[in-house]
Amino acid sequence: MKIHLREASSIENSDGLIVCTGNDLDVSKAYGLPIEHLKQKETFEGKIGEVQFMTLVQQEKLQDVALIGVGNSEKFCETKFIKSLGEAIKGLKKKKVSHIVLDLKALSSVAVVDKKLQKLIFSALIMSDYEFNDYKTDAKPSTLETISVLGNDLDESCLNEGVILGETNVFSRYLTNMPANIMTPDQLAKIAKDYVQPYGLEIEIKDENQIEALGMHAYFAVAKASANPPRLIVMRHMGAPESDKRLALVGKGLTYDSGGLSIKPTASMVTMKDDMGGASAVIAAMGAIARLDIKANVIGIVAACENMISGLSYKPGDIISSMGGKSIYIGNTDAEGRLTLIDAVTYGLNEEKATHVVDIATLTGAAIHCLGSVASPVVTNNDDFYHIVEKSFNKADEKVWKMPVFDAYKELVKHDQADLTNTAGAPGTITAGIFIGEFAKDVPWVHIDIAGTAFKDKASGIYSKGGTGSGAIPLVYLAKKMTK
Repeated sequence: MKIHLREASSIENSDGLIVCTGNDLDVSKAYGLPIEHLKQKETFEGKIGEVQFMTLVQQEKLQDVALIGVGNSEKFCETKFIKSLGEAIKGLKKKKVSHIVLDLKALSSVAVVDKKLQKLIFSALIMSDYEFNDYKTDAKPSTLETISVLGNDLDESCLNEGVILGETNVFSRYLTNMPANIMTPDQLAKIAKDYVQPYGLEIEIKDENQIEALGMHAYFAVAKASANPPRLIVMRHMGAPESDKRLALVGKGLTYDSGGLSIKPTASMVTMKDDMGGASAVIAAMGAIARLDIKANVIGIVAACENMISGLSYKPGDIISSMGGKSIYIGNTDAEGRLTLIDAVTYGLNEEKATHVVDIATLTGAAIHCLGSVASPVVTNNDDFYHIVEKSFNKADEKVWKMPVFDAYKELVKHDQADLTNTAGAPGTITAGIFIGEFAKDVPWVHIDIAGTAFKDKASGIYSKGGTGSGAIPLVYLAKKMTK
C-alpha cells in the first residue's frame, strides 16, 4: 500500500473517502454536494474519536465515506484521533476499497499538525492495513492500494519517516504473531539477519557452544532443555563512531515458554508464542535505526531460546550461576525471562561496552494487574534516563509508568542460599525488574515490562488481533535522542 500527499481537493478516481470534520454539513460544503447525497443512519456530531460510515452518491457512482470527528481545540486528543483513523481505514477495507482520499484539512482548525502528529498519522495508516492471516489458505490480500492525503503544510519528510516507523511496527507484530513451531530461535536469528543486513547493520549470531563459552549460565540453563537450540543475536549500528555513548537495546526472546518444569496450564500456554515481543521490538527498531541513518551507537541484543521440558531442564530448587557472577536460587522455572535478560544485559555491558541499557520484555503477568493494557510499567536506576525513555514513548503515542523501587523491595530478591532468587514474590513486576537491575551495575538502565501491552485479544483502532509491536517505534525515537 502506497501513501502520497496531494494538494488538490478532488475526490475523483477514489472509491473511499475519509474526512476529518466537525459535522456532516462540512462534507457537503467541502465537496460542493447537496446534503441529501449523503446517506447516513444517524446524526454525526463530530466529537473527537467519533466515526461514522456512509455512502456518497455522485454522477451515478457510489463512494464509501468515513467521517472522523475532530471535536474542538479544547477536547482534541491525539490518541483518540489516531484510534478513529484506524477504525476508518479498517471499515473502508471491509468495503473492499482500493483508493482512499484522506482529507485532513479540518484537522488544522483544532490541532497543531506538527511533525509529531504527522508521523503518528502516516505510521497509523501503515499499521491499520496489517492483519495476520499468513496461514489461512483462503486469505484474500488487502484491496487497499493507495491513500492520498490532503492537508495544510504536510511535510514529505514526515511522510517518509512515518511510513518507515509504521513498517517497523508491522514487522515487529509479524515476528510476534508467527507460531512457535516455525519461529524457533534459529529461525528468528535468520529472519533478523535477512531483515537488518540490507540496511547495513552488522549482525552476529552465536550458537549454543559460544553462548556457553561466554559464561552465560543463566541464559543457557533456560535454553538447554529444548530440542531447538538457543541463538544469541547481536546487531550493531555504529552511527556515531566518535561518540563514547553506546545504547544497548535488550529484548526478551523466548520464542516459546511452556513454563518449564513449573509448567503453565494449557490456556496460559496458547499465547506464549508472543513471549518474544521484546525481541520483536528490538529487531524491528534496529532495522529502522539503520534505515533512518540515526547518528548514534546502538546495539540490539536478543538472547533467543525456548523454555521447555526434558531431562536437561533446570529445576525448582536449583542454584545456578550467571555471566554477571551472581548465584541464583530457582524458585520457579516459569520465571525464566529475567534469567535470559540478566546475561544479555551483562553481555551488553562487558562485551559491547554499553553506557546506557534498556531491556524490554513480556516479563510478568503482574504487569497486567498493575496497569492493564494501556501502559507498560517501568523499573529504573536513573530518573534522568527514564525521562528520556518516557518522552520517546509519548512521542509514539505509547505509555509507560515508573514503579517505585523501595529498599524493602530490594531485600526481597535476596536469598539465604544464594545471592538472589528468581521468584521474590509480590510486587512481582517490581521485584522482577529489580532482579534484572542487580546486573546493570551503575550504568543508566531502564526495564520495560510490556506483558500487558504487547498483545491484543481483538482488533481495535490501528491494531489488529495479536501482537501490537509495543515498544518498536519508541526505541527508534530513543536512539534519536541519544544523538544529543
